[in-house]
Amino acid sequence: MTDQALPVAEISRLANEVLDRVGTVVVGMRAPLTTALAAILAGGHVLFEDVPGLGKTLAARSIASALGLDFRRLQCTPDLLPSDITGSYIYQPGTAEFVFRPGPVFTGLFLADEINRTAPKTQSALLEAMAEGQVTVEGSSFPLPKPFHVIATSNPIEFEGTYQLPEAQLDRFMVRLSVGYPDRAGEQQVLLARVARRHEVATVEPVVSVGTLAAMQAGVETVHVDPDIAAYCVDLATATRRHAAVQVGASPRGSQGLMLVARARAVIAGRDFVTPDDIKAIAIPVLAHRLSLTAQAWATGVNPLDVVTELVGVVAGPPAVGAPSV
Repeated sequence: MTDQALPVAEISRLANEVLDRVGTVVVGMRAPLTTALAAILAGGHVLFEDVPGLGKTLAARSIASALGLDFRRLQCTPDLLPSDITGSYIYQPGTAEFVFRPGPVFTGLFLADEINRTAPKTQSALLEAMAEGQVTVEGSSFPLPKPFHVIATSNPIEFEGTYQLPEAQLDRFMVRLSVGYPDRAGEQQVLLARVARRHEVATVEPVVSVGTLAAMQAGVETVHVDPDIAAYCVDLATATRRHAAVQVGASPRGSQGLMLVARARAVIAGRDFVTPDDIKAIAIPVLAHRLSLTAQAWATGVNPLDVVTELVGVVAGPPAVGAPSV
């Protein structure tokens, strides 16, 4: 694996080729897939929250394949244990020693399917992995592969046998995305694509290797961020903390998430600088899941998405931001 940074134009070309390749099997999801890819290029993790049957698992598997990442999927259930994710020590009779056997989290892209179906104790097993890129078992720490990313899915309409993700867990996800139903033409395309391939499983060929992905991520780190853009990110995050409907607003991790995802989004668009429109486009996926509303707000039907949408409309951004001067 190389840390040599790729130029912005090459990252943009490869990123759009990844999106095109994934789009051949995942129909009508270009916008959320672009944000998901931006989060991965920014080094973050993704939460897909939507009703079943919309292709969230297929999207995660397809992104992993197109990026050349090893992929493991774990179906979360109420009886899942933390060791089922991290791994555990196994006694080896031949050597009379306990040997660590890595769990499924030791991969490039880990899909936690229906993460809200497993108990908080098991959910917390992912906290260290997502924040520090390692897991600790019985006092010993084991590094995870690099790059390492988590994509989780959650069903927001079902409450029987589910456990709401705690705020600390939600905050580890750089973005939370909703897929939504495809339009009529898109749904028809899904049916015809299934008929054309004559089998159930849809596959995506790799576009880049793990080393190239690391170089793409290194290239995103070179993107210029104007001080006014950074101030705009801070102003939006600060506004969430002062809103009357919000009990706990976005932390500095939220404002940093705005900057990082917007930077990657700019690169996908072929730019080496961030604009206010980049920030506005990803404000809801980055900030909404980080807000805790007051009891009165919940009772009156206020939604965190509505709060962020309102703030994007009222918080003043920079008048104009262009390419950095040389």
